[in-house]
Amino acid sequence: MPQGGDPTTVDVNAQCAGLEYHYVYITACTFIVFLILPGIAFLYSGLTRRKSALALLFQGFMILAVTTFQWLFWGYSLAYSRNGGPFIGTLENFGLMNVMVAPSPGSAVLPDVVFCLFQLLFCACTVMIVVGGAFERGSILPSLIFSFFWATIVYCPLARWTWSSNGWLYKFEAIDFAGGGPRMHHGEHSLRKPHNTTLVFLGTVLVWTGWLGFNGGSSLNASMRAMVAIFNTNTAGCMGILGGHCRSRGNHPSGVGCVSLWLAACIGFITGIVCSALQNINGWMRIDEGMAVFKLHGIGGMVGAFLTGLFASESISALDGATLTGGAIDGNGIQVGRQLAEICAIARYSFVVSYILLVIFKYFPGMHLRVDEESEMMGLDQAQFFDEQIGDWSIANGMDSLMLMGVSEVPPS
Repeated sequence: MPQGGDPTTVDVNAQCAGLEYHYVYITACTFIVFLILPGIAFLYSGLTRRKSALALLFQGFMILAVTTFQWLFWGYSLAYSRNGGPFIGTLENFGLMNVMVAPSPGSAVLPDVVFCLFQLLFCACTVMIVVGGAFERGSILPSLIFSFFWATIVYCPLARWTWSSNGWLYKFEAIDFAGGGPRMHHGEHSLRKPHNTTLVFLGTVLVWTGWLGFNGGSSLNASMRAMVAIFNTNTAGCMGILGGHCRSRGNHPSGVGCVSLWLAACIGFITGIVCSALQNINGWMRIDEGMAVFKLHGIGGMVGAFLTGLFASESISALDGATLTGGAIDGNGIQVGRQLAEICAIARYSFVVSYILLVIFKYFPGMHLRVDEESEMMGLDQAQFFDEQIGDWSIANGMDSLMLMGVSEVPPS
């Protein structure tokens, strides 16, 4: 029944009697996942030079706002509508029509509204990571408009493929549990170091904590599999740091809910080594992006997905009481091929469609994602916020350094 019934005539809570702990658990995970969003904003702001710190904080939450509107408008329907094809959904739930407390398309023990909110934060986190590629030189308004369209034509189809029960990669049984030009450098190298390591640390902690809820909630129920996923998320991240000293955080493989504890550690360690070995890949490929998004999330994700095909175990996936997902370690060697097919399909679609979208933006006045050279040298704070800046800029503005110590004027000699 649409919306789970008429609450004025029936008790719509009765359909969840005895199962409340499932949606309470996923709601708690949703609160934890939300920490990723300010975490990314703090991380980006701390890693940038001071002259762009405020812009990146502002951009982070504006992306959350835009993505939320997109999800309510048509994003959820395109990704998870109950009808539609294997590549994209329909507008059955346009404007969240009939989305309320009926059992969700992702899990029968979750109300639609809980599942919708949880998946919304997945989308917002992904878009924030992608926009991080324009680190320190992305214009805010074009990036927000880009975020809306990228979420619509890239994220939603991929979510449909992978996590919707109608998606072709879902039916293909690929495992994914969790659901331009050289950069200009001005001045000495020291000026490109993080301006605030405290913000970097705080952002890292929030992202790390949020990822526990991200993967722990991806089971879409309160099962033993969810507990293993949380344990494996932390394990893989820690081993990723030990394996490659990856910047800002370790790698969380797509199969944390499908592999044993020590194999999760191996996946994190191997992925960390690979990402570290490819630390100069942006230079080799002449990719202009400042946050190593492609290296950490692109290459790291590919390696994690491939290794999941090797190490996924039915004994772990079956902890939710329903799923049997085994990899080569269980004698299911074809799973490796499925994972490679998933990697190739998602990578090709993401690259081609994102490239086309960027080219289209290039030909619209005022929609260039990159700021001009003068604004880049000045910093995004001054260029985008009319002299609003973070920190004490008295030295940069030519004022007497004694003002920093509270001395109003130079004492007479």
